[in-house]
Amino acid sequence: MDSETLAIGERGGLRERLGLYLAQCSVFFRGFLEHPRMVGSIIPSSRFTVRQMLEPVDWGSCNLFVEYGPGIGTFCRPVLDRLRGDATLIVIDTNPLYIDYLKRAIRDKRFHAVLGSAEDVEQIVRDHGFDHADYVLSGLPFSTLPSGVAPAIAAATHRVLRPGGAFLVYQFTAACRDYMAPHFRRIDAGFEPLNILPCKLFWGWKDEPAEDANASA
Repeated sequence: MDSETLAIGERGGLRERLGLYLAQCSVFFRGFLEHPRMVGSIIPSSRFTVRQMLEPVDWGSCNLFVEYGPGIGTFCRPVLDRLRGDATLIVIDTNPLYIDYLKRAIRDKRFHAVLGSAEDVEQIVRDHGFDHADYVLSGLPFSTLPSGVAPAIAAATHRVLRPGGAFLVYQFTAACRDYMAPHFRRIDAGFEPLNILPCKLFWGWKDEPAEDANASA
């Protein structure tokens, strides 16, 4: 693993790790109470959800990984552990509580925490020197987002992805698929029962460019 991630208490004993976990849950729960419509759960996703959600990613070809709604970093550390040393992880959240926490908790030159909206992902990606993202992960609760936000995020995500890239979404309902379907012709689906609550998983793949019709003429 080439991650340089340093979390408070990471190398401590059982008591320190338990204290860290409780502190993380406290931050996560506080964020849920402050912005319940923007947080998908009152507790972080399970390691089983994380593992299955990230399984289809081709890490060797990933230069930029983007996450919407990182919370306390449940996916951040596993992504950094898999990411190449010269690649980048950008996380975007509208809650300053989470962004401030992540900036303190994660020390990695590949990691960038941005206070902003997923609707603005294209500008955020450009601001960090990229033309596109390879993968975008989201745990945002599409069914409870303010009116118009979910379709705007789905459309912006499709535009920002490179051909062959994917939009990775984990939810408690299948509502997100309705917003993904107009943009992603191929949507793979999965399910993770070992999560509180059991979680629906979706991978929307952006089509590769069509072959030049004149090439076969």
